[in-house]
Amino acid sequence: MGPLVALVWLWSGFVRGVHAQGVYAPPSVRIVHSGQACNVEEERHSERVYTIREGETLELLCLVTGHPRPQVRWTKTAGTGWERQGDSGAHNDTLKIESIERHQGGRYYCKADNGMGTPAIRSIRVDVYFLDQPLITVHQSVADAKELFYSERTVFLRCVAASNPPVRYTWRRGRQVLSEGADAGVDIYEPFFTQGETKILKLKNLRPQDYADYTCVASVGNACRIADRMAHFGLSNRTAPPSVKLLQDDPLVVNPGETATLLCAASGGDPPPALSWLRPGGEALPKGSVSRGGALTIPAVAAADGGVYTCLADNNVGNAARRSANVLVRGLRKARFWITPDPYHNDDRIRIGREVKISCQVEATPPEELRFDWLKNGRPLRSSERMVITHSDADASPGVTNLDVIDLKFTDFGTYTCVASLRDGGAPEISIDVNISSTTVPPELTVPRGRSHIVAQEGEAAELRCLVSGKPKPLILWSREDDGPEDGARAESYDGVLRLANVTRDMGGAYRCRTSPYNGFNVKPRQALVQLLVQFPPAVEPTFSEVRQALGRAFSLTCRLLRAQPARPLRYEWKLGSRLLTVGQLDERRDDTRYQVRALNREGYGEYTCDVSNQAGAGRCAFLVTGKAFPPEFYYDTPGALWQNRPRTYGFTLQWTQMEPAGVDRILAYRLGIRQVGQGRLWEQQIPMEANIHKGELLSHNLTELVVPESYLVRLTPITRYGEGDAAERVITYRAPVNPHLREFQCAFEDEALCLFSQDKSDDFDWTRHSAASRDTKYTPNTGPSADRRGSKQGYYVYIETSRPRSEGDKARLLSPSFNAGSKGGAAYCLAFYYHMYGKHIGALNVFLRQGGASEVAVWSLSGNQGDRWHRAAVNVHPTADFQVALEGVRGAGIEGDIALDDVTIQEGQCKDPPSNNLISLAPPRQPGSWLLHVSLSLTLIGRQR
Repeated sequence: MGPLVALVWLWSGFVRGVHAQGVYAPPSVRIVHSGQACNVEEERHSERVYTIREGETLELLCLVTGHPRPQVRWTKTAGTGWERQGDSGAHNDTLKIESIERHQGGRYYCKADNGMGTPAIRSIRVDVYFLDQPLITVHQSVADAKELFYSERTVFLRCVAASNPPVRYTWRRGRQVLSEGADAGVDIYEPFFTQGETKILKLKNLRPQDYADYTCVASVGNACRIADRMAHFGLSNRTAPPSVKLLQDDPLVVNPGETATLLCAASGGDPPPALSWLRPGGEALPKGSVSRGGALTIPAVAAADGGVYTCLADNNVGNAARRSANVLVRGLRKARFWITPDPYHNDDRIRIGREVKISCQVEATPPEELRFDWLKNGRPLRSSERMVITHSDADASPGVTNLDVIDLKFTDFGTYTCVASLRDGGAPEISIDVNISSTTVPPELTVPRGRSHIVAQEGEAAELRCLVSGKPKPLILWSREDDGPEDGARAESYDGVLRLANVTRDMGGAYRCRTSPYNGFNVKPRQALVQLLVQFPPAVEPTFSEVRQALGRAFSLTCRLLRAQPARPLRYEWKLGSRLLTVGQLDERRDDTRYQVRALNREGYGEYTCDVSNQAGAGRCAFLVTGKAFPPEFYYDTPGALWQNRPRTYGFTLQWTQMEPAGVDRILAYRLGIRQVGQGRLWEQQIPMEANIHKGELLSHNLTELVVPESYLVRLTPITRYGEGDAAERVITYRAPVNPHLREFQCAFEDEALCLFSQDKSDDFDWTRHSAASRDTKYTPNTGPSADRRGSKQGYYVYIETSRPRSEGDKARLLSPSFNAGSKGGAAYCLAFYYHMYGKHIGALNVFLRQGGASEVAVWSLSGNQGDRWHRAAVNVHPTADFQVALEGVRGAGIEGDIALDDVTIQEGQCKDPPSNNLISLAPPRQPGSWLLHVSLSLTLIGRQR
């Protein structure tokens, strides 16, 4: 805003509104679409349908009314898919999905809620149109039940293409279109169980002419401008389903870190099948692997890369062929041991003269290469009558080896080592040492004295301890008592301690410690329980609340207890700032405490706190008692809020209500601040309030001398004797208006402002304002006017310049100002204009009616050379909402295609000239959601004046 304008823009008046409930109103919702839809079926009995092509941008606008201003939210069917909270800065909230995909189709809901009555909800179903590339497959039977051709060599060609709407198929043999009944050897049909999904061409008892090139054309009838797609297949006497073979050993055994290569090759099939490698269940191939045809290379193989790989051969004839290979990565994992005492005695101890068994378990890949060796005190040990060594089946995994010591003697005490290795190497060996001696005893598990119940405060660390004895000392497994067997252990501990950091109240309860069945004695697990009690400070509500009160009023503050541990005793303490107000204790019957203020004075404003405490700490309720006024509520449904008397400035009627005006002291004034968006300085002025403001009363203030086309940020702050209250902000966006009382709009393009017409930013180039007197001497001959429509060479008009760099089909669009239909929705308006379309390369001139700032409907169109004359066109339109007129010029095939416009008028009422020639005008709907296209246009020829 310039400095001079800043001093002038301001206030031309303040207007009081109505009282009582005033302008408060529940929300209403209307959904309009933006952009070029394929089709919009307005207000079906069940739903409204918007059709769009896959890959295009979906843009739906939710236009809302109601006061206070409704909050808008878009949701998809059943609350899934696209969902977001409305942007508080966008009044007409927009759902925009760029490059929409088919799965994003469905019903979308716009919900508006402002707390007044029931939320308003409207829905629209988005139908995404698409057509995939068709695929031809060849079969010997419909169900592919046989691998060989029928004896009569009947062949089925099936064509399938995913689409919306349903696809229509056409079959061709060479250039000949095949149709049902035209050839006795051909049947064309749709299987009952795939109705509409496929079209089968059945060739009965193959004849020589059936060996040919076939084409399947898939079409959706050019819906959404989707072109037909086609697939080809050459059928010959060599056509055969694929077969495949592996070119390496199965399984393929590799060492970790090596490169593994899987090879397969097609062993049959015509046309030659394509080869690819897959993993089961759609699992991705290993990272870094390279698949080229029948070769799959996996560099630096890791254990996780082992498993089944499948080579797939497919040529769309019959069923795809598969061959699988298993990749085994050498390795040893999960080594364990356990000691089993003599099972014929109830004593779990190891004693002289009894049997003892040492078991060792290792997972090996491949399992058949697993080897076990036993050592005693570092020396090899062989199986004998008293020391029996056995191994599990070589193909079993994990592999287990047992050393049975019969009739244990003192000389048998020592360290026994189980060594696991792979026969062909490739992985390091694993050794497990087990000591057998008089001190080898089974485990015992106990809880230390005084540690069976642990008390910890929330946020602290806690240790749960179980004492374990025995040799070898087993691993301790910790779990919650209420965990099921399938939950497994939550933690493992070698010292028997479960360490919990930052304990929370949800962690309280019973914990079980037990001995692990591995790396120790193979006996019944020992277990014990430890209780954890978590203490936490009281949880209270509200943690913060703002209370607005006028001076002299009574009110009370309540702090409620939600939970606490320990639950009693509980002490409360009320304060105002640092000043103590009252203290006490909560008895068993009460879960809240209340503080009463009988008459609020100025010293009573501030922050009140209530601390409720136990031995674990305190919870706090906080109340900010203030006399600040609530924010104003801007009113967005003002009819004709924006007006314009001069081309370069505009005015705006700012309206608002005051939220809860009786909740605090009387509003004395409002501080109004305004600045141009993008500028830093805020211009301010006070608007005095002489009387009390009532709830729902509509207040108004006129802003003038705003600069076209700038937007402005407006801030409104209520003021009471307490001081400034909460401010509210909104943005005023310029949108070229028309005075709602204006009966006629005229534009001869004599003003540089183009009568508030604007260039559409979404077009390819712009209209040019021009006069013949300023024409360039290098202008293109044989096209365009030599004067304006009145014959004046000094008069101005607009035209499209079709010389380079313009190309055929480029569009220039000119948008009129917005016209306010007001309460006359559906009334007739006469749109008239003069056009000049002279030249052998003339393209087209189109006129559209845009309503609600979004949807467009074509109301007039003309193409081709109309001669070196100005012509007059008049067309009746019947808008139902605020509207604009879009004038679109389309460049033709060459440079001699200039199109010009002059003297555009819009008047209330039907066109006075009786329609004589045939073009389109839009009549009012006969019923909701339907439009009737009428043929009416008035043409007048104006002789060319030199």
